[in-house]
Parts: sequence; structure tokens; C-alpha cells
Amino acid sequence: MKVVAFNGSARKGGNTADMIKRALAKLEAQGIETEMIELAGKKMHGCIACYKCAENKDRRCAVKNDFLNECIEAMDAADGILLASPTYFATITTEMSALIDRAGMVGLVNGSMFARKVGAAIVAARRGGAMQTFNTINSFFFIQQMVVPGSRYWNMGFGREKGEVLNDEEGMQTMDILGENMAWLMHKLND
Repeated sequence: MKVVAFNGSARKGGNTADMIKRALAKLEAQGIETEMIELAGKKMHGCIACYKCAENKDRRCAVKNDFLNECIEAMDAADGILLASPTYFATITTEMSALIDRAGMVGLVNGSMFARKVGAAIVAARRGGAMQTFNTINSFFFIQQMVVPGSRYWNMGFGREKGEVLNDEEGMQTMDILGENMAWLMHKLND
């Protein structure tokens, strides 16, 4: 089994990455292969509503001049997907929005290709707006018919400067439990 995590932060190696790494460590401890893909600095843009993916039905976006199809391919190959974003004006980053919009359309028009995969959201916030960010990512999972594990709190951590989220003890514990619950669910679904 494999989980692919997408870091939607414009800042590589920041708080969002720290949270992902914490959850991935728990998955790895349960024998699940993991990979983190950083969207920072990657060329990608939103859906252009051409609907060619619905015509082609080749599990790819028809726009091929950016990084998105590599992401869709990784999502398709994975058993579990973590989508992580810092909170930008009470929602996800533009990079994460591009991923959700385009992968979402490709998934839906290709026979619900992400259905029954396990998906979980991770959110970093300086102070507020994290719930809207969390709900936006979860909305993607639900419309894709994915199975979403919980933790003991909402999957968020707080910090602005790089590494500051590591001081959010409850946020880090939430990542531990999320990773453990995601691993448990994946094992149950694949046994």
C-alpha cells in the first residue's frame, strides 16, 4: 500500500511539510510506503473547463504543459491521498486549488477513479481560517467518493514561521493519531 501526500504550500519545508512528515511517519511505521510531493515552484494552473478529459477518458488532464498530470498519475497509483495546505485568506492555496479542480474533474469523468481510496486533509494556519480550508479539502474527498479517517481533533496545526508548528503539541499529536487511523483504515480496507 502507498500514500501520496501533496504539500500545497508555496514554501518548501515549512509548517505544512512538518505536519505531513509527522503523519507519514506513523503510516511508515505500519508498513505503508509514503511519498511527499511539494507543489511549491511547480508550474500549474486551474481548470480551463475544456472538458477534453471527459471526451478522452484517459485518466489525464488534456492540458499537458504543466505539472498536474504527474500529480494525477501519483494519485491514481496510490491507495491513500493526503492533501495539505496552509490557510491563505481562509481557504486553500492556489496550487492546491489547481490540483483539486483538475484532478477532481479527471477523477469524476473517468469512472470515479479515486472512489474508495483513503483521503485526509492537513491544514496549517497562523491563527484562523483553518476550518474553511479543512472543509474545502474534505469536500474534494467526499465528491470523489473517498473514505476519510478522523483524528481526535481537526487535522490542523498552528504556526507562521518555519518550524513553529512543531511547538503546537496538540497539533502534532493530532498528526500522529491521523497517521495511525489512516494506516488502520487502509489495512482494514485492503485485508
